[in-house]
Amino acid sequence: MSKDPYGAFVSVMQSSMAGHTRQALSGVGAVLGTITSTGIKLDDFKHELQDYLVAELPGLLSVPRHMYKGTSTAVESENWEGKELKTSFYIGEDELEDVNLSLNKGLKPGDRVLAVRVNSGNDVVVVCKVVSGRG
Repeated sequence: MSKDPYGAFVSVMQSSMAGHTRQALSGVGAVLGTITSTGIKLDDFKHELQDYLVAELPGLLSVPRHMYKGTSTAVESENWEGKELKTSFYIGEDELEDVNLSLNKGLKPGDRVLAVRVNSGNDVVVVCKVVSGRG
C-alpha cells in the first residue's frame, strides 16, 4: 500500500481528468482541408466528407470612393451610332446593407480551406479559403 494515500488519490484524479479532457477535445478545433468535386478532405482524417457546412458572412459592406474607367456608347441616337466615348465614373463612398458574402459559391475542387469541427466533432464548417502568403 502507498505511504501517501492522498498523493495516490491525486494521481488517479489527474490521470482520469487528463483522459476526459483528451476525449472531450478530440475531434474539436481548426484543421486544414481540400475541397474535392464531391466534398471535403481534411488533412487529419483519411476519408472524404460529403456532408459539410460552409460559413456565410452577412453584414454591412463599406465601399470606399473609387473610379471605374471604360467606354460608353449611345445605341439609340443617330449621331452616336458606332461611336465610343472614353469615360471615367466616380463612385462615392457608400454602405450597402443586407450584404451576404457566400463562400460556398467561390469554392472549387483543389481549393485549400480552413475548417472547424463543431457539435463535438460531428459537423465540419468551412470558414475560409486559405492561400499562400507569398502570393
